[in-house]
Amino acid sequence: MTDARTKAAIETVIRLESARLIAGLARYTGDIGLAEDLAQDAVVAALERWPVDGVPRNPGAWLMTVAKRRAIDFFRRNTELAKKYAEIGRVLATDGEGVQPDFDQAFAEDIDDDLLRLIFTACHPVLSVPARVALTLRLLGGLTTVEIARAYLVPEPTIAQRIVRAKKTLAQANVPFEVPPASERPARLSSVLEVIYLIFNEGYSATAGDDWMRPALCAEAVRLARVLAGLAPGEPEVHGLAALLEIQASRIPARTDSAGAPVLLLDQDRARWDRLLIRRGLDALQKALDQGGERGPYVLQASIAACHARAFHPEETDWPRIAALYDVLAEVMPSPIVELNRAVALSMAFGPQFGLDLVDQLAAEPALQGYHLLPSVRGDLLSKLGRTDEARAEFERAAELTSNERERQLSAERARAIADASEQ
Repeated sequence: MTDARTKAAIETVIRLESARLIAGLARYTGDIGLAEDLAQDAVVAALERWPVDGVPRNPGAWLMTVAKRRAIDFFRRNTELAKKYAEIGRVLATDGEGVQPDFDQAFAEDIDDDLLRLIFTACHPVLSVPARVALTLRLLGGLTTVEIARAYLVPEPTIAQRIVRAKKTLAQANVPFEVPPASERPARLSSVLEVIYLIFNEGYSATAGDDWMRPALCAEAVRLARVLAGLAPGEPEVHGLAALLEIQASRIPARTDSAGAPVLLLDQDRARWDRLLIRRGLDALQKALDQGGERGPYVLQASIAACHARAFHPEETDWPRIAALYDVLAEVMPSPIVELNRAVALSMAFGPQFGLDLVDQLAAEPALQGYHLLPSVRGDLLSKLGRTDEARAEFERAAELTSNERERQLSAERARAIADASEQ
C-alpha cells in the first residue's frame, strides 16, 4: 500500500491529465458523458496499478490506452454502435499491447486539438451560463461536484443535475465535438472567454458566503486561460483575458488582512503583489497588442489592470489613462457596470464630483437596482465631498444589499467610521 505522499502525487498527475484524457476520448466516442465515464474507469485502474508498478513514463498515454479498451468493451455490448467499435478497434490495433512510441507521438499531436474541441463544446451557447460554468469546471478544471458546489455555495445535487443536464443537452442537440468553423468562431470564442472570466470573478469577489475570495476558483480560471492562450495563439482577446487574470490574480495576497478582512485596492501593500504573475500578465498583454487590430474588451481591461500593476505606489497610478481606457471600453462593451467603474476612474483623475455626476445618472439603471457596489461607490464619493450623512446612508444600504458577509462587514464598518467621526 502506498503512503499518503505517493497517493497525493499520483492524484495530482491524474488531475493534470484528466481534461486531456476526456478530450481525447470525446473525439473517439463523440459523447462527452461517455468520455467522462471511460476516463473515470481509467483513473480507477491507475489508482490500483500505479502504487504497485509506479507512474508510467507517459501517464496520459497509459490512461488513454486503458480508457479506449474500456470503450471497446462498452461498444461490444452495444451492437447499435458497432461502427464506432470498429473504428476504435482499428486505432487500438495499431497501439499494440503496450504504449508504443508511435502512440506517444500521436497522443502528443492530437492533444491540443482535442482540448480546444472540449473547451468549445463545454462552453457551447446551447447551454445556460451556469451549466457551461459547471461543465467547464468539471471537465477542464477537474473539480468534483462537491468542490464546485462548495465554491458556488450551491447544493451538491444542484451542481450534479446541471452537469448531467448539460451533457444530455449537448447530446440531444447533436452538438459536434469540434472546433467551430471560422464563420462561427468569434461568437463561440466569446462564450468560452465569458465562462473563464465568470469563474475567475466568482473566485476574486465571491457573491455570497463568509469569504471575500475563493482563490481556488481564481487559480482554475488562470490555468484555463493559459491553456486557451496556448491553444489559440492567434487570438488577441485570448491573450487579453490571460493578461487580465494574471494581473488581477497578482493582487490576491494583498486583498485581505491577517484576519481575512477585505483590503481595498488603494490601501493594499503592493509589495505583497505577486511580481511573477504581473510579468506574465504584461507579457500576455504585449502578445495581444502585437497582433494589432482594434482592442477588444479583455485587452482593454488588461490594459487598465496593467496601469495599476505598473504603479508601485497608489499615487503613481496613471488615472487619466485609466479613465481614457474606460471611455473606449464603454464604447466597445456598453454596460452599466463598465460605466460605474468609469465613474470611479473619472473621480480619481478629475475629482469626486465628476464621478458622482455619472453615478447619479446610473441610479435609475434597472441592471444596477440591488447591486451593492452602486451605493458603495456613491458613498465613497459623497464622503470625499464632505457629504457625510448621505455617505453613511449609502454605506448602510450597500451593507444591506450584499450577500457576502465580508463585504457586508466592510460597508458597515465604513458607515460606523463616518458616524464616529461625526460625533467627535
